[in-house]
Amino acid sequence: MGRKLFCQISPTTYKISVQKCRLQRHIKDLFSRQVFASKKTDKPLPVVIYRHKSLIRRRLGNVHMDLQENKAVNLSLAAPKVTGILIRPGETFSFWHLVGSLSARKGYLEGLAISNGQPKAGTGGGMCQFTNLIHWMILHTPLKIVEHHHHDGMDLFPDFNRQIPFGTGTSIVYNYLDYRFYNPTDTTYQLIVYTTPAYLCGELRATKPQKYTYHIVAENEHFEEHRGVVYRCGEVYRRIIDPRTGNCIKKQLIRRNHAKVMYDTSHLHPIHIS
Repeated sequence: MGRKLFCQISPTTYKISVQKCRLQRHIKDLFSRQVFASKKTDKPLPVVIYRHKSLIRRRLGNVHMDLQENKAVNLSLAAPKVTGILIRPGETFSFWHLVGSLSARKGYLEGLAISNGQPKAGTGGGMCQFTNLIHWMILHTPLKIVEHHHHDGMDLFPDFNRQIPFGTGTSIVYNYLDYRFYNPTDTTYQLIVYTTPAYLCGELRATKPQKYTYHIVAENEHFEEHRGVVYRCGEVYRRIIDPRTGNCIKKQLIRRNHAKVMYDTSHLHPIHIS
């Protein structure tokens, strides 16, 4: 067994490591030349670029539904801190700059969180679903994603009414694992997000229409078994479409998946790899 990292020695050393990472991010942002989006307006911009919604209470393996109920509360607290934000030309959107820290004092409850590839309860859990929603909408724009983390190398839960391709999710931890994108265009964009009793809903709006449309597609999806371990494989591509002709002018590889399946695989029919 390899030598333990400092953060793995004890709960105390883990907390010290977390505080160190948070301080480093604060200092880095303090001296950064990035201009973070901060201006908000209640008035929606005129052009709808993309809409999406995701079911809040989902069946995720053996995860207790109480955590899903608490996640609904957490999302309802965070959404007002983001909705209406304008991302003007040259500005960077930062999820944590807008939402801030998550604490019981602010009303956040124990929701579903992921740590070391395992589901657990954590205060404010459920924010990954929020950044998943934002990320999916941003993929349909020319905005530049400048910070994006995955739950790398793991397929944590069996599919339940999946709407978007596997591999387009996000992983965030306050404040040192953020979700950020930059606006390199001459157009101002706006995020509108809100919760209903069942869904987390989002709209991406802009001051004018986009030149191109964007389609996200999964290809070559399959499961493989190698030495008794099952992996989820495939690629996710983004097609840039000229709406005047319908022609695809560019095809970009977004993600190549090779993720270890962390749930019961008895219902799967993987390809056996020697």
